[in-house]
Amino acid sequence: MANLKEIRNRISSVSSTMQITSAMKMVSAAKLKKAQDAITAMRPYSDKLTELLQSLSATLDEDAGSKFAEQREINNVLIVSITSNRGLCGAFNSNIIKQTQHLISNVYAGKKVSVLAIGKKANDAFAKKGIVIGNQSAIYDDLTFNSVADIAEMLMGKFTRGEFDKIEIVYNKFKNAATQEVMTEQFLPIVPIQGEADNNSDYIFEPSKLEIVEELIPKSLKTQLYKGIRDSFASEHGARMTAMHKATDNATELRDQLKLTYNKARQAAITNEILEIVGGAEALNN
Repeated sequence: MANLKEIRNRISSVSSTMQITSAMKMVSAAKLKKAQDAITAMRPYSDKLTELLQSLSATLDEDAGSKFAEQREINNVLIVSITSNRGLCGAFNSNIIKQTQHLISNVYAGKKVSVLAIGKKANDAFAKKGIVIGNQSAIYDDLTFNSVADIAEMLMGKFTRGEFDKIEIVYNKFKNAATQEVMTEQFLPIVPIQGEADNNSDYIFEPSKLEIVEELIPKSLKTQLYKGIRDSFASEHGARMTAMHKATDNATELRDQLKLTYNKARQAAITNEILEIVGGAEALNN
């Protein structure tokens, strides 16, 4: 059994760790509220934009927006892997890295696959393989639609110039603080729109449906990427809050066990000292 000093040091160490994890949990909870409000407020706009685009596109010729819908033989693939800049958030980052690796090794085996890292964890995981074409980790310093739009425009430019035949996004979709779903979405070429036009929608189009669609497609792509990063940002804080909550509970349980062990060891030491004193007194009397 460890001596009393060692146990006291371990109790002190675990207590300090518990204070850190508890503080990190509260910080993440505060950040989660803001991030959750942002993605919750954005989703209705994103869904309505997609609905309007589908309604318009269904009434147009198939070549409308062909610049971003061009289907080519897939030889060069770009995966936009969205992780966080920091760890201590459970399996949040590892799930994205595993899914990205699955796409590279299985889905696009034999193809030339590159990775655009959004987040330091994705960059650290794939940079050593020499497939990272860029690291956009600084996006979290100023997460706005305009900053994400610049990345989306860069991606659209690479696709239209033929540098990549397909671009996919891998990110964590936020459901609640304890649940995140790994998503793989096709960014480019745009997914062919199915269905018929909604003739019941009372829309007045100005200047024309075709011009509106040509304007909406780039905006919809920028919104898709922004929503993915926003989802990931909220998921990160939810995952970290959950991980720190579990870590705090585990630290509390370990501290209680150590205190019990300490008390037992202290009681045993006191008992031994009493026995030694009694034994010495009896020896003197005899």
